[in-house]
Amino acid sequence: MGLRPAKAAETVRLVALGDSLTAGYGLARPDGFAPKLEKALQAGGRSVTVANAGVSGDTASGGADRVDWSVPEGSHGVIVELGANDMLRGVDPKVTRAALERLLDRLQTRRIPAMLAGMRAAPNLGPDYRQAFDRIYPDLARERGLLLYPFFLEGVLGDRTLNLQDGLHPTAKGVEAIVAGILPSVERFLDQIAAARS
Repeated sequence: MGLRPAKAAETVRLVALGDSLTAGYGLARPDGFAPKLEKALQAGGRSVTVANAGVSGDTASGGADRVDWSVPEGSHGVIVELGANDMLRGVDPKVTRAALERLLDRLQTRRIPAMLAGMRAAPNLGPDYRQAFDRIYPDLARERGLLLYPFFLEGVLGDRTLNLQDGLHPTAKGVEAIVAGILPSVERFLDQIAAARS
């Protein structure tokens, strides 16, 4: 009696839904977040693709408005990276939170898991704004049982060698640093997706 060959694991399709930090503003296409993350995951033996659904200048409200067409049917999971432009424009944190809730509700309705990549407010916006804004991501993650990478720009923000001249957007090396930081969280997210699908 011959042994049947093991069935090849289906490739997991992730979508990185975000703003210019996800889109790869100012960078060649292969140097953006989604391609670099996909490459790092595949190098670790993961059968996964990461679609770039980043739109420069997008706010949380913009992301919520376009979630259905930005996240195609058949997507297995979404990394949500939105809020930096809300913060830079001084949008009321209640508006940002409501938009993220709307986006997450839509993904939940579609039965597509999400993980959050958090953002933090700049100090010059004042302590009240900063406290309200910075609470959005951990609160949503706790309330909804979502995996959270607390700060998307961890180790990159403020480092001139890792940012473009505008001081806001990462260079290719900056993206590599972001990917290295978030990678363990994305791997845990992939494990959660696999467990839910098995």
